[in-house]
Amino acid sequence: MAGDTTRIVTALREREGGRVATVTVDNPARLNSLDSAAMHRFAAAFDALGADPELRAVVLTGAGEKAFIAGADIREMAAICDPQAARSFIGALQDCCRAIRQLPVPVIARLRGYAFGGGLEIAAACDLRVAGESCVLGMPEVRLGIPSVIEAALLPLLIGWGRTRELLLFGETLDAARAADWGLLDRVVPDTALDAEVERLLDSLTASPPGAIRIQKRLIRDWEDLPVSAAIEAGVEAFAEAFETDEPRAAMARHLAARAALKTSVS
Repeated sequence: MAGDTTRIVTALREREGGRVATVTVDNPARLNSLDSAAMHRFAAAFDALGADPELRAVVLTGAGEKAFIAGADIREMAAICDPQAARSFIGALQDCCRAIRQLPVPVIARLRGYAFGGGLEIAAACDLRVAGESCVLGMPEVRLGIPSVIEAALLPLLIGWGRTRELLLFGETLDAARAADWGLLDRVVPDTALDAEVERLLDSLTASPPGAIRIQKRLIRDWEDLPVSAAIEAGVEAFAEAFETDEPRAAMARHLAARAALKTSVS
């Protein structure tokens, strides 16, 4: 039936700073909701991107203007009849979030319209969240008789425990301005400026050496799971790892040369 299949479309392009990918969740007729089959395709798409050594960044978006990802497919959830089936379904969503978090390069969530439930969890798994003013976010699961789970566990790191309780226990929605004020969104711009803002972020990400960006993303993720003392030690090892290639020396040489040239031009 038309509108029943959510496609996961990956497009690669070369830009001045290197290769970037755009992954589009494509089923605007159903607000880009994800059933378990689409979740498997989603995780597989990100796993495949992770094998590309030339990749610099990924943009994740939803097709159309009405939704980023409106959430998991309620029709499929309504048919779940036992805990084992429930575990299998939510495990597929967990795989989507895992694939994003384990991707070696940064993922920018480009949000426009609705981002509810599983869609917001996927956005929370991304490294950066940039939204148009039309974006509306929420975790309404309790109103459907289920808890918010998986990447909802990241919310206290983003917005604090008090606001996490408010978001999850009330099941109400946030507009983009309030979500940004809470720290749930990193950037909010007019809808018409959304693509330009994404490109600006890509410019910034790809301006730095690729190895440093990959190490930094991994280290930030490690910090989320480590006590402070272990996180500091992990940082020492990451610093040493960077010097396994010539990338730091080359970058610093370019910086020093540019600084010397600037000093010469001013004097």
